[in-house]
Amino acid sequence: MTPSHSLAPGAGSPPALIVLLALAAFVIAGGIHYQSPMLVAIATAFQADAATVGWVPTLSFAGMLVGTILLVPLGDRVDKRSLLLCQLGVLGVAQAVMATAPSIWVLVAASFITGACSSMAQLMIAIVADIARPAERGRAVGTQLSALFVGILFARIVGGLIAEHFGWRFSYVLSTAMIVALAPLLIARLPHSHPTSSAPYRALLWSVMQLLRTHADIRRTVSVQFLLGICYGAFWATVAPMLAAFHRLGPTEAGLIGIPGAAGLLIARPAGRWMDRSGARLVVVTGIGCLFAAWMTLGLSAWSVVVVIVGAVLLDCGLRASMVANQTLVNSAVPEARSRANTLFGAHVWSGNAMGAFLASSAFARFGWLAVCAICMLAAGLALGMHLNAPRKASV
Repeated sequence: MTPSHSLAPGAGSPPALIVLLALAAFVIAGGIHYQSPMLVAIATAFQADAATVGWVPTLSFAGMLVGTILLVPLGDRVDKRSLLLCQLGVLGVAQAVMATAPSIWVLVAASFITGACSSMAQLMIAIVADIARPAERGRAVGTQLSALFVGILFARIVGGLIAEHFGWRFSYVLSTAMIVALAPLLIARLPHSHPTSSAPYRALLWSVMQLLRTHADIRRTVSVQFLLGICYGAFWATVAPMLAAFHRLGPTEAGLIGIPGAAGLLIARPAGRWMDRSGARLVVVTGIGCLFAAWMTLGLSAWSVVVVIVGAVLLDCGLRASMVANQTLVNSAVPEARSRANTLFGAHVWSGNAMGAFLASSAFARFGWLAVCAICMLAAGLALGMHLNAPRKASV
């Protein structure tokens, strides 16, 4: 059944639609995160070294970047419903291919497609930001991001448990089954959206760059998020081999790190309310401070697993608080081009994640864990300096 209704911007968020979008975000988030605790198991299955298996998270994040750049802007040009459903279909096929991949490079290719299709999460955030009342936008975005974070947590825990007891391929079987179950709900309930641009595709993509060039506050915000993405991608691309090397822990234990590492779930909505009351500046400063402290703590990971747990908590809390504030700021800056603004934001987040995964996997294989920590502390320090040097009026 195709719904005949559409949504008016700023009219308020229908609860049933918010629940559906949150469910979709939960399912979609897992596709590129089941791998985090399974990398050692995947490497063993294909007899690959750490640098080679590192291409799985790297290409997942890179695919998210490509999808965000090339697909998300279309949300301002076409009906978001049609775009979302097409991406969901391809995502289901990609997850099925990952479940049956005969080689590491087929797995890598499918992980890239998975990342590209998972960019639909940015379209869902644009829908939520569009229909929320201005005074409630931070809370609404925080709710949607919370659902994404729950999906990430689920994928990491379940991915580790399944890899340990049934084999890593069954994580992608589960993911495919959930996508198949979700599709009829979205087909039946997802409303149409009204395009806000009639520009040709090439001009639409070019207008994304124009937004970056002409809006200094957006340019600064997404650059900060790129640097924070390095810190995040680096951790989840290397935590499994680090735990195996230092503490002889397997996929289940690496996946369970996702529980304390999802402390940001408790932060997203309060950060959104704080953002609604006080603006982004102090929220982002606090978040970056947590990230820097996280990587100082993680530098001591060889001493105890407890140190890893504390670092994971600080890392996730800092990242989520900063992301909620920065993404709300970006969505408020250009109401008529929210899909394109989310393209810029998502592109910087996921290019940061991809860069972090690549740098960390390479550094860990060649120089060890302390090199990973040094890279991430440098990135967090640069992000803090960039944010504090911005004009105060651009950050509130």
